Amino acid sequence: MAHDWPVDTTADPLSVQNPNRTSAAARALTVVARTMIRPMGELMPVTVGAMPAINTVINSLAKLRPAPGGVEREQVRLNGFRMEIVRPAGASKSLRDGAVLYMHGGGFFLCGLDTHRPVVAALARRTGLPVVSVEYRQLPATDIAGSVTDCLTAYTWLLAHGAPAARIVFAGDSAGGYMTFATALRARDNGLPVPAGLVGLCPALDLDCTEKRNHPNYRRDALIPLSALESVVKLGALVDGRLDPQLSPVNARLAGLPPALLIVAEDEVLRHDSEIMAQRLAQSGVPATLEIWRGQVHAFMAIFPNMPESRAALAHVARFVRERIEAAEIARTA
Repeated sequence: MAHDWPVDTTADPLSVQNPNRTSAAARALTVVARTMIRPMGELMPVTVGAMPAINTVINSLAKLRPAPGGVEREQVRLNGFRMEIVRPAGASKSLRDGAVLYMHGGGFFLCGLDTHRPVVAALARRTGLPVVSVEYRQLPATDIAGSVTDCLTAYTWLLAHGAPAARIVFAGDSAGGYMTFATALRARDNGLPVPAGLVGLCPALDLDCTEKRNHPNYRRDALIPLSALESVVKLGALVDGRLDPQLSPVNARLAGLPPALLIVAEDEVLRHDSEIMAQRLAQSGVPATLEIWRGQVHAFMAIFPNMPESRAALAHVARFVRERIEAAEIARTA
């Protein structure tokens, strides 16, 4: 039987959301991740030559899953990449009523529309809004900054098609969480209006892995081998062997960003990124909530959106989206 854990809005923002139980599905996913997926990731070097082949296999497997129900899909092609607008079946709301701009994860070189359609559909059904899923270009076709450029193009497309910035929420998991914050920062710095809110689902927000190697979760993480992330950063972000600290959203000037919701697994290595970001957002005067979920693997809600914990976490996301869009409506009519 499914359970949605209630959120105590008066609790410490660093408190664990599900302190008393972990579902059987989550425990099984952790075992598979720890015994199969992470070991394969540690053995398989991440190289420019291997990236397209790995991505093709992952996307081909994703196409074997049944299409999610209760939604309608529309494909959009922009310059060099695709998007997909996923709406609740029979929904009457247009982009003018609000939208979620979703940026998928996958380590900056994996995944796309097919892999993340289930979580995108889940968000569309829960929010009642169109969710625009962006299949931005990735390594090795472009570097990480080029991926951000595509996401910014998707945002400007949304604005041009009638969606007000105050009724758009950015969301993304893992590398897509990086895109969420980096795109909002790029929009602000380019003079565009920032969206109404930001949702980072187990986001990668610090490309420098030095501190993550010293974090207790370096060895606890059941899914992510840090060596793979370091390889991706080397290929996609280093210039003359140097990493520009400003490429990491945690090091950016954060003032002026909209409220943010960060959701992370308790034992994953990227917990460090969300903790630092939550602290720096607060220091910059940006409202931020950090949720920590026990007994989960990295990006659990995107990997299996139908797990009890995933459904609960996505319900929190949907509530945040509705609150941000309602706040815009209240401000408009005040």
